[in-house]
Amino acid sequence: MGGPHHGVFLLFHVLCVSLTLSEVGAQSTKACARWCPLNSSCVNSTACRCNLGFSASSGEVFTSPSDSCDDINECAPPTTVSCGKNADCQNTEGGYHCTCVPGYELASGAPIFRNENENTCQDKDECSSGEHKCHNSTICTNTVGSYACHCRRGWVPKPGFQNKKNTTVCEEVSFPTWTPPPGIKSQSLSLFFERVQNMRRDFKADLTQKTMKDLIVSLDDLLKTPGDLEALNLSSRHQTATSLLTGLEEILRTLGKAFSNDSFTFYSPGGTVLSLVVQEPGSGNITVGQSHARMLLDWAVAAGAGKSDPTVVGILSIPNMQKLLSNSSLDLDLEKKAKLEECYESSVHGAQLRLLSAVNSVFLSNTNTDKLDSPVTFAFSHLPGTQEQKEHGPREERICAFWKHDGSNGGHWATSGCRILGNGNDSTTCQCNHLSSFAILVAHYNVEDPKLALITKVGLSLSLVCLLLCILTFLLVRPIQGSRTTVHLHLCICLFVGSAIFLAGIENEGGQVGLRCSLVAGLLHYWFLAAFCWMSLEGMELYFLVVRVFQGQGLRKRWLCLIGYGVPLVIVVISAIFAATYKEGYGNALYCWLSHKHGFHWSFQGPVTFIVLCNAVIFVTTVWKLTQKFSEINPDIKKLKKARVLTITAIAQLFVLGCTWVFGLLLFDPRSWVLSYIFTILNCLQGFFLFLLYCLLNKKVREEYRKWACMVTRNKYSEFATTTSASSSSHSQTRALRPSQSGM
Repeated sequence: MGGPHHGVFLLFHVLCVSLTLSEVGAQSTKACARWCPLNSSCVNSTACRCNLGFSASSGEVFTSPSDSCDDINECAPPTTVSCGKNADCQNTEGGYHCTCVPGYELASGAPIFRNENENTCQDKDECSSGEHKCHNSTICTNTVGSYACHCRRGWVPKPGFQNKKNTTVCEEVSFPTWTPPPGIKSQSLSLFFERVQNMRRDFKADLTQKTMKDLIVSLDDLLKTPGDLEALNLSSRHQTATSLLTGLEEILRTLGKAFSNDSFTFYSPGGTVLSLVVQEPGSGNITVGQSHARMLLDWAVAAGAGKSDPTVVGILSIPNMQKLLSNSSLDLDLEKKAKLEECYESSVHGAQLRLLSAVNSVFLSNTNTDKLDSPVTFAFSHLPGTQEQKEHGPREERICAFWKHDGSNGGHWATSGCRILGNGNDSTTCQCNHLSSFAILVAHYNVEDPKLALITKVGLSLSLVCLLLCILTFLLVRPIQGSRTTVHLHLCICLFVGSAIFLAGIENEGGQVGLRCSLVAGLLHYWFLAAFCWMSLEGMELYFLVVRVFQGQGLRKRWLCLIGYGVPLVIVVISAIFAATYKEGYGNALYCWLSHKHGFHWSFQGPVTFIVLCNAVIFVTTVWKLTQKFSEINPDIKKLKKARVLTITAIAQLFVLGCTWVFGLLLFDPRSWVLSYIFTILNCLQGFFLFLLYCLLNKKVREEYRKWACMVTRNKYSEFATTTSASSSSHSQTRALRPSQSGM
């Protein structure tokens, strides 16, 4: 069927197609753009396309010869590539790949992979592989994704290096240098420091715990048998105690760094106890303690800012340290002192101290403990045998104190930054915002000046004797009887009773205001007010006598007694009603006297102020009038004699009219010791001055004393005395104005 012809025809057809395709290809080559940039391909004669992994600024296909194909950063955000956990994307020319982060490697060991599905990154142990760069003084510890170089046991980072860093360099722990306090000459102390120097010389890091124990035993030996240390003066003993406390803190803190994640408690045979905890820095609270003391603090406070070393926390309790700290002083902070003075209504002159607990020295890795970020809570146990001391009396309280170094004087106890949270029978809990050496003390506050108290007791005792003599004199000596003598008699009676009650019961020994203290305060209120009322009556008598010249025409005795005893009774009754209403007023924590609360003290101070001011006016007026009368009676009187008579008269009036109480009214601040001493001396001796001026300087009284003396000795009264008495009575005009007879 035309086979050969059909084959020829088919061959011809194939040749035609091939020629056609060749012609088309030749035409296409001639149409491709020759300006396509690097990393691109030609689309046609006018357009180009960037290769995979590259892009042009005008789009996928571009027609401008100025465009270029730049690499696409598949790893830059916003990324569409995910390499998975612990891996990083790495961009390449026209592509990318994934690698494990430093410290990790692929399980297959291959260096790169394409995507998250191929990620098998796992931690690489640089320490076992030898890829670490730790110094030979450290030990390499593998961490997740890295490694750390930490010091060997008994080694610490060199200055300028931090532990657990890749660059850490360490040195062996050394026993710190500790020298005796300068200027202290003591054989016992020298022997102690010789033992310390031997420990330093023989110190080995792997025997740190034994060295600590030996040091504490040596300390106990020193404190239990101090020898010539007890003969040192107070300042030297306190300076020695300060040196021991600060030196022990530094040595134990340094040696504690030789431990790693360890803790131990050592009970010395001498009673001293050391509790030490060394742990890695952490968070939260930690409790450290032993039988004498327990401490609760934050780990961040113990470690300090930016510290990676193992944290050292320790408490050293030293019961025998109180021997060196005896008779030490207490420095109260201003707020505490103000509260005490408000409570006792008096200034505080220091305190006498007794230790209830051991002296507890606290030390941490953190040496910046003057002001902590969070407070530390302590629970201090009381020493055996102090049960009877804990039942404190008035003006006593437990305080949480710390030992503060104050230079050449050694140190003293202070309370700033510490407060008591609770008291128990056998322990006391307190909280402080700093660290030091702490102890629980019983403070007996000195709220009165001991010298002033002695002057008061001696002066009042002397005045009581003199007032009793005055009372007997005014009752028994007939030649001086009169209205003014009546005033003097009752004035002395009031002062005598008031002073006796004052000496016997002014101090509130129990510290609580009970019935006895309120009764004493009420009686003192009444009798001293009565004394001032009789002083005011004396001023009236002087006014009538000197100014109005109505001699012998003063108030009758009935009216004198009604005013002298009735007015103070009314004031006291009203005050008692007020005190019963407010349930306070008579008595306070310190003295059985009027309280300052609600202004109750003005029930005494108000009338006294009025009387003293009125009598002060009368005093000035009478002295001025007496000066005129002396000039009128005898213008030719000698100036020296005139001055002497006026001086004696003025002094007499000052004490009789109570004008010396002006110093008390000016005593706004009890801490003004000058006014306090002047006021106390003048008024405690008021009875003595009354006896001197109204008895011993009165001629008639002296004559009676002489007569009584002769009767006692059974001698005949001298004729000369009788003649003298008769002669003196003839001068009636002069007698009324002489201080020796008028009582002025």
